[in-house]
Amino acid sequence: MVTIGSLVICAMLLPIRLPGMALLDHGPNWLLIWVVAWSIKRTMLQGAIAGLAVGLIQDGMTAPYPSHAIALACVGILSARIKKQRYIQEDFISVALIVFGMAVVAETVMAIQFGIMGDRKLAAIWTDYQRIALASAILSSLWAPVVYYPLNLWWRRMNLQEH
Repeated sequence: MVTIGSLVICAMLLPIRLPGMALLDHGPNWLLIWVVAWSIKRTMLQGAIAGLAVGLIQDGMTAPYPSHAIALACVGILSARIKKQRYIQEDFISVALIVFGMAVVAETVMAIQFGIMGDRKLAAIWTDYQRIALASAILSSLWAPVVYYPLNLWWRRMNLQEH
């Protein structure tokens, strides 16, 4: 229930721009933060499925074609893979760095998709990509601990109760 509730809250926060939470007209990517928080302790398959499902939710809110689904599936896979390789520890800085990197990955995947679709010139996509990727990565990484810590604490308690 908390997992779905937190996902709904993140989805509802996505279009909201509160004072101090926007950079270059972009806010934190709450759903990307949620996918990283979910995937970091799960398998790559679970991360991919979560990323795909959350991406489809975000696409349903923002675009008539799937642009976020593939990007968030990649984020889910890579986040799970990073944890499996033991490259990170469980602290706020590590999570913030992972979210920063995954925001850049997600925006890169979406920029490639937009380039393949051919709706816009590559120069325009590249200019927008730089601005969006940097703003999204900075804001998302700053807000990542706010989402990660309570969810991680809850999921850890749920695992203790199951065992």
